[in-house]
Amino acid sequence: MKIDAFCHIQPMKYLEALRKEVGPAASFETLPSMYDLDVRFRLMDKFEDLMQVLTISMPAPENIKNKKKVVDLARLANDGLAELVNKYPDRFAAGIACLPMNDIDAALVEVDRAIKDLKLRGVQISTPILDKPLDSPEFIPLYEKMWQYNLPIFIHPQRAFEYPEYRTEKASKYSTAMSIGWPFETSAAVIRLIFSGIMEKFPGLKFILHHSGAMIPFLYKRLTGGSDYGEMLGKSSIKEHLRKPTIDYVKMFYVDTAIWGNTAGLMCAHALYGTEHLLFGTDFPYDNQWGLRYTRDTIKSVEEMGISDVEKRMVFEDNARSLLRLPV
Repeated sequence: MKIDAFCHIQPMKYLEALRKEVGPAASFETLPSMYDLDVRFRLMDKFEDLMQVLTISMPAPENIKNKKKVVDLARLANDGLAELVNKYPDRFAAGIACLPMNDIDAALVEVDRAIKDLKLRGVQISTPILDKPLDSPEFIPLYEKMWQYNLPIFIHPQRAFEYPEYRTEKASKYSTAMSIGWPFETSAAVIRLIFSGIMEKFPGLKFILHHSGAMIPFLYKRLTGGSDYGEMLGKSSIKEHLRKPTIDYVKMFYVDTAIWGNTAGLMCAHALYGTEHLLFGTDFPYDNQWGLRYTRDTIKSVEEMGISDVEKRMVFEDNARSLLRLPV
């Protein structure tokens, strides 16, 4: 069995509502496998014993302009996820709730409804959230609640194409906002979650990082070195929340394999996080073959990893079952 632990979907009723707010392009209406189950199933059938864990595609609900609709959209999306999982248990292993993160009180209510009533197996948040970092005090109650539920928080990066890399320009060029900007946002979120003391305060809190942990596996030595450099400059408070070495907090995170077929990159992530913290995930369906290429290339990249067959099974299936508390 291969459980794709980080792929995306737009349930039809949610898509229809989202389209009215953001238009067909931003709602990915032009990508049939995002919402058309017949197309999706035909693609999945090309791979033996493939199941998916469903997360809502971008944009995150709180990003729409009409803030009065955010809560309703999140509820509609989560109802759709639960309906799909219940109707197609042989296709979809679990659903991961989206939240109205512009209103943390409403988000906490939706967490309880999604997990207790809808039986969803975690939540997904973006980074940043309305241009706010993940260690903002207003988000702490969400981390405490998910720590109590012992279910994961999926972190999905975002950065608008209008966001420039250089102050002398007005927008990003060459898709840099996505190709490099998104991994930067994930990596920055890790640093903020660690040095703010959130990982210290909630031991056992589980975050799943998209795209194999972004820049962290390759550059984690700079993370610790950067904090040492900050202290030399007089910023002595950078580690005041931490009782353990920085690397211990880095290794608390979980990562997926969604780097689109890069075995060397997966081995880098594996060297840092270990087998138990690496989950098969493809980023389906964001490729020019509607998800076929990412799924095929990601499976191949895992199969070519220099680890044992037992470890590959952990990556493909066992880790997702354990983390999401799925039936064996």
